[in-house]
Amino acid sequence: MVSKTRATRIAERIRDELSTILIMKSTDPRLSGLSVTDVTVDRELAYAEVYVCALGGAQLAEGYLSALEHAQGFLRSELARRVELRASPRLRFHWDPTFEKAEVIEKLISTIHQDEAEQTGKSQTDSGDADGSR
Repeated sequence: MVSKTRATRIAERIRDELSTILIMKSTDPRLSGLSVTDVTVDRELAYAEVYVCALGGAQLAEGYLSALEHAQGFLRSELARRVELRASPRLRFHWDPTFEKAEVIEKLISTIHQDEAEQTGKSQTDSGDADGSR
């Protein structure tokens, strides 16, 4: 068992190395445009939960995840060469919906700001009409 601090450092290293492998070593066109957003490892370092996203969005998630499952052996062996651990953790891939959720939240916020601006514009126009009739 490793400490939380060491597990965090190992997870960060795995994230960095997986990102590099996907960019530099992967020849599978199904993995192009994929980003590793986060990695967590369990205390025994048996499993690494890998969170990924891509510009295509969640509608392409299944294709990306199946491509990653197909490439898991290659990715794990490359990781074993780059990260010195007693045993290389098994990789579990998950789609990270954070960016899609952030986009929805940003749209909601901009809608609120537009509504406020419209309300402010209407109240200024209404008060302008009242001033002009005096």
